[in-house]
Amino acid sequence: MKDQNKTTEDSLQITAESSQQYANILTDTAMDFVTDLHRQFNNQRLLLLERREKQQQLFDAGNLPNFPIETKNIRESEWQAASTPDDLLDRRVEITGPVDRKMVINALNCGAKTFMADFEDSTSPTWDNLMSGQQNLIDAVNKTISLEDPIKNKKYKLNDETAVLIVRARGLHLSEKNIMIDGEETSGSLIDFGLYAFHNFKQLMKNESAPYYYIPKLEHYLEARWWNEVIDFTEDYLKIPRGTIKVTVLIETITASFQLDEIIFELKEHIVGLNCGRWDYIFSYIKKLRNNPAFIVPNRDQVTMTSPFMLAYSQLVIQRCHKRNIHAIGGMAAQIPIKNNPEANTIAFNKVIADKEREAKNGHDGTWVAHPDLVGLAMTVFDKYMPTKNQIHIKREDVNVSEANLLEAPVGTITEEGVRKNINVSILYIASWLNGQGAAAIHHLMEDAATAEISRSQLWQWLQNKVTLEDGKELTDSYYHRIAMEEFEKIRKLIGDDNHEKGKYKLAEQLLDILVVNPKFIDFLTIPGYKYI
Repeated sequence: MKDQNKTTEDSLQITAESSQQYANILTDTAMDFVTDLHRQFNNQRLLLLERREKQQQLFDAGNLPNFPIETKNIRESEWQAASTPDDLLDRRVEITGPVDRKMVINALNCGAKTFMADFEDSTSPTWDNLMSGQQNLIDAVNKTISLEDPIKNKKYKLNDETAVLIVRARGLHLSEKNIMIDGEETSGSLIDFGLYAFHNFKQLMKNESAPYYYIPKLEHYLEARWWNEVIDFTEDYLKIPRGTIKVTVLIETITASFQLDEIIFELKEHIVGLNCGRWDYIFSYIKKLRNNPAFIVPNRDQVTMTSPFMLAYSQLVIQRCHKRNIHAIGGMAAQIPIKNNPEANTIAFNKVIADKEREAKNGHDGTWVAHPDLVGLAMTVFDKYMPTKNQIHIKREDVNVSEANLLEAPVGTITEEGVRKNINVSILYIASWLNGQGAAAIHHLMEDAATAEISRSQLWQWLQNKVTLEDGKELTDSYYHRIAMEEFEKIRKLIGDDNHEKGKYKLAEQLLDILVVNPKFIDFLTIPGYKYI
């Protein structure tokens, strides 16, 4: 254990060159709070990460996720979470995106009910992105945020009526290398969570709101317990009533879907919903079961919310949320409108409508979109099928999901085209992330770290298991390398030599090689990439 009595001044080191630029974010009092969070909770966070590694060893040995025996009573007994604040009762359309200034303004203005300002999968965690993001949120909460675009001769500012702000902090696995406390890198989770709460809780409460968060990538109810302790500590530190801070948990790991009641129970004073983080969920399914040949996942495009294991997960989330009196938010529509192509837009929008109709009819209380132009589309669907603020009264007692249902392997094919597409998307996204853009428009879809993780983890799974493609060829190392080099060259020719050099594409190729042609699976692509940003 570190010396709890050390002063912040003695032990805190901010290594980023531009730290003085953010002096109003990194105030002495704010850093005192962050230091206390670190000393109180970082050791336990590291132990939770070690627990993940031990669990993976069991999966690698052939064990499968299951409903925990020790928490059977929590699943079967009658209890409910605390009440939901008025400004979070109607969440029928939520928009998500990074924390850059223009995005924050446009998202708050777009007509969505809530905006998830994202420090995680759609933000490349450069120091400037993170710190300017904190400043943007302070300005948004104080309703002073604005932006002038001299090229477009346009000024952006907030409307009188805006979406409710929810902040997604980084996951437990991500560190913050630019803030060292007691000689240790700090937790990205605690930095993002702590700075936002500390700087904004007073104004948010004046606005008749509060600090609201999305919690990502939980794998076990003990991780939910850790977050609950962090939140309780924060409320006591800030001297605000217990239960003021509210959270929505993203169910985006295969293990979490076996512990829905337990996660809600651990956070029951603070939780207001679960969200079906569909892309990370597919990634987690591949990652956790990666060494089991019974769970090979076909081409990414063939895995949809109608795939049996995805439908089972979605319906179980709805049922368990509504039993515990909280929201069940649906998944992301990643489509981006295509300029001057009404025919392609019609096809894309029809897919969005069908997706949102299925969610609303199944009982979801809201859904996600990635682009402001999709807000009205999704709103129309939910207005039609959900005339009330939410559908918590629809209990879905007809749903009966087994362990086998949650694990049922998706049926489909693996093709050379699928291999090539995964290589292409991985390179384009990793290069974008290395250049500070965590949300990238690729092939008319908004890709973030979660969608890129599917692509690169599939490549690893297919290569390490030497799958046979639809045309009968085996995906060997030499075959993969040949395809990869061809795809790398296509990208270089498309963007030109100068852009290829300046855009860190060569580094992206090297990172993809580390992520794919490697018997040891790397849990997150952002971990080896973080030292380069």
